[in-house]
Amino acid sequence: MLRGRAGGARGLLAALPLLLLLPAGCGAKYVTGNISTKEDWVFLTRFCFLSDYGRLDFRFRYPEAKCCENILLYFDDPSQWPAVYKQGNKDCLMKESVIRPENNQVINLTTQYAWSGCQVLTQDSVRYLSCASGRSFRSVRERWWYVALSKCGGDGLELEYEMILTNGKSFWTRHFSADEFGILETDITFLLIFLLILLVSCYFGYLLKGRQLLHTTYKMFMTAAGVEVLSLLFFCIYWGQYACDGVGNGSLKILAKLLFSVSFLVFLLMLILLGKGFTVTRGRISHTGSIKLSVYMTLYTITHVVLFIYEAEFFDPAQVLYTYESPAGYGLIALQFLAYVWFCYAVLTTLKQCPEKQPFYVPFFAAYTLWFFAVPVTALSANFGIPRWAREKIVNGIQLGIHLYAHAVFLPGAKPTRRQSRQPSARPHQSGVWGASCSPPLLQPPAPFPRHP
Repeated sequence: MLRGRAGGARGLLAALPLLLLLPAGCGAKYVTGNISTKEDWVFLTRFCFLSDYGRLDFRFRYPEAKCCENILLYFDDPSQWPAVYKQGNKDCLMKESVIRPENNQVINLTTQYAWSGCQVLTQDSVRYLSCASGRSFRSVRERWWYVALSKCGGDGLELEYEMILTNGKSFWTRHFSADEFGILETDITFLLIFLLILLVSCYFGYLLKGRQLLHTTYKMFMTAAGVEVLSLLFFCIYWGQYACDGVGNGSLKILAKLLFSVSFLVFLLMLILLGKGFTVTRGRISHTGSIKLSVYMTLYTITHVVLFIYEAEFFDPAQVLYTYESPAGYGLIALQFLAYVWFCYAVLTTLKQCPEKQPFYVPFFAAYTLWFFAVPVTALSANFGIPRWAREKIVNGIQLGIHLYAHAVFLPGAKPTRRQSRQPSARPHQSGVWGASCSPPLLQPPAPFPRHP
């Protein structure tokens, strides 16, 4: 149920990420702007309020000649917002008819409606209706609320607006939509964990370099961990600023997303290379294999870019959408399965050629099979199984947990052991390779997974 004073508006924060050079929207909890349209019903913004502490404070202004406009407050019940948005068979009056007057879901922006806080002001000989007030929200659970502007049968809509949508007064909740609660705390926690992983991996790398065992795949692991730390750092800065002003920096958030994707792609490439035996049974990849890897990773990268473009240009801010709810998102899921098929083929081929490597590859394959399936399963579950009012915070935690699992499984096996001495190799190209060739190796063979160099 709604009670109190009055509200409404639209906010889409545009950002221009430096790496993609394209705009991307970010729904802010502090929204300002202007509307001038010939339509008689338009969507303004949405927010997920807590069951008891939701609050909307607003300032609206429009010419008195355009009177009288209404702010409409819909919630996520099937009979409310889903029943009116993008329903071409319903006109303005039909869209207003689903509103429940007993819930105070209509705010008439007129001086006759006391709760709107409207008064007539004159500026440059033009009379304006200026409305400043607020409204509290109560419901049986966290709900998405949608704000729309209407004037049925009129000559269009014109409105200047400023809205602040909040949940309580705490730094950790005030500007956050209920589906975003805990994201900042989660990101800070994982930032500290990944920073520890990065430091430990750098220490292991220092030891491996001293023993001439710092191979390419381990450098890729350190790169993935380092980029992950940068990504989480930018996410924390973004959400921290957002917690302060309710707006944040959209470009910073997109940069963090890009780095998150880069970390994932580097780690994925490392796994495929290890599956093919690179730095485990051989020191180089064939020319044909290098071309295939280049083509695949280029395709994967392009699909990620298309996903960013699709999300920025085509995602409807009036609908609660998840990143993978798009053709590009399903394309990424398909590429993930293709990567797993390739990973399986590479590991099986390597084991066929080098059966003595089973102590490493069997647990390695089992551990990362779970990782390969975790990403698409999470995406599909988010699309169809997680309630939209809780989706973002749950998916954020799961995605970070998946990345942590991948790094935590790999890192213990990279710890140098006493068996890894600095014995000179009779074949120079084998130096720094995990076990080198399939025949009796000249270097000390690696310990069973996960304790590989």
